[in-house]
Amino acid sequence: MTLLNLFASAAVHHKVHVSFGTTLFFTFLLVAMVLSLAFEEKLHAKKSIIVGFFALVSLFFGTAFGLLPFSFFEKLHMPIYIPAIDWSVIAIILGSSLFVDVTSGSGLFTWIAIKLTKASKGDPMMLLIYYGAMTVLFSAVLNNVTAMIIVGSLTGVSLKKLEREEKLLGFLLIEGLLTNIGGLLTLISSVPNIIVGKAAGISFIKFFLVAGPYVLIATVVTIFMGAKLFDIQKLTTEEEKEKAASLVESFDENDSIESKGFFWFGAVMTCLFILTIASASVLPVIKQLGMGYVALGFALIMLLRYKSEADRFYQAIDWDLLGFFAALFVVINVMEHAQVLALIGSGIGWMLGLGKTVGTAALLLSSAAFSSVTDNIPLSAMLAKILSARDGTTGQMWWSVVFGCNLGGNITPIGSASTLVAVTIIHKYKLPLSFGGFVVKAVPFALLQIALATIYVLLFIR
Repeated sequence: MTLLNLFASAAVHHKVHVSFGTTLFFTFLLVAMVLSLAFEEKLHAKKSIIVGFFALVSLFFGTAFGLLPFSFFEKLHMPIYIPAIDWSVIAIILGSSLFVDVTSGSGLFTWIAIKLTKASKGDPMMLLIYYGAMTVLFSAVLNNVTAMIIVGSLTGVSLKKLEREEKLLGFLLIEGLLTNIGGLLTLISSVPNIIVGKAAGISFIKFFLVAGPYVLIATVVTIFMGAKLFDIQKLTTEEEKEKAASLVESFDENDSIESKGFFWFGAVMTCLFILTIASASVLPVIKQLGMGYVALGFALIMLLRYKSEADRFYQAIDWDLLGFFAALFVVINVMEHAQVLALIGSGIGWMLGLGKTVGTAALLLSSAAFSSVTDNIPLSAMLAKILSARDGTTGQMWWSVVFGCNLGGNITPIGSASTLVAVTIIHKYKLPLSFGGFVVKAVPFALLQIALATIYVLLFIR
């Protein structure tokens, strides 16, 4: 019997009557954690510290109230919070982050970005289309924060060189919104995808095939809506076209390439990484080891290039994110024992009881609304846990959570890390954009994207 099966068996045999007052107490702790994450900047504390604190408090009171099955785990000499952590998710995030970080050193992603810039010939409309498509693809293959940093930085340089700085706010805002659309494209594009996809048993290929059509439609709509609202147009005169083309020709895509050999090695390994992740569920041996093994394996292969100085890449790992995840899984596990998830699940059950169409739409809209004001990771983790335990969960329900948790990040600048990065870059260029200003400009895009997602889920997903 595997450790996971032992843990599940323990949960089944450890049934404790939980009073409603106890459940409300732990619900208060959960709400306090979510609010603390929403005001992370005001508290001047990292996510890992905030959630780590609530993990300690939850474990203490969970043990004091006799909610946790420690007697079982004493036989294994293993505290309950060790198996409570979903280590496969941790492995995917750690491995993918390391792989992308090392591969970025080959200059591959910057090379692609500059090639597209030159292909646009400096035409603002073409530049928006190319940068928009690049943002979506980079968000899908890398992660949305990395994509926003690469594309946003190049956008600032390009528009300044083209003497189009007045369009910079529109470009950066559109790119920020597109990162969350790109985050829908594949199973590993965003953390909520990984959590929900794993819980729902959605393979990489299936995820891509289901999400792909929506991502294409939403990308096109967002780009052309943005061009209209921010008055980004094609160049009309030959003189303007020639001047813009000559300006972008001065870009050199080879500047960031230190080694041609490593550049091509990085390109080949990126293709192999995507193909292996995509087919991990059907490959012999690999399907037992899982995507976390694939991500860590490819990270190690890329690190061989810097085997004597690999520690500098370890320093660049987002340990705050990994610590945040580990603590979050612990909190959610305690909340499950305290019947908090069951309480939330009853609310979701009532919502879904409104009817298949109304209930599914309500789940998507509420997921988006909550994701706009707090971190979508704990939200997706809680909803995944609740839907997993619920009888009759349909594909539409799973996808409602996926779309809602990703697209909700486009409503406010704190809704996702990538929109926060976009606002940071906007402020770096001293462009005026307040919290309220972002909401006013972003809400029309977000409402349209969420409306399209609702229609798509209800009509095309079963």
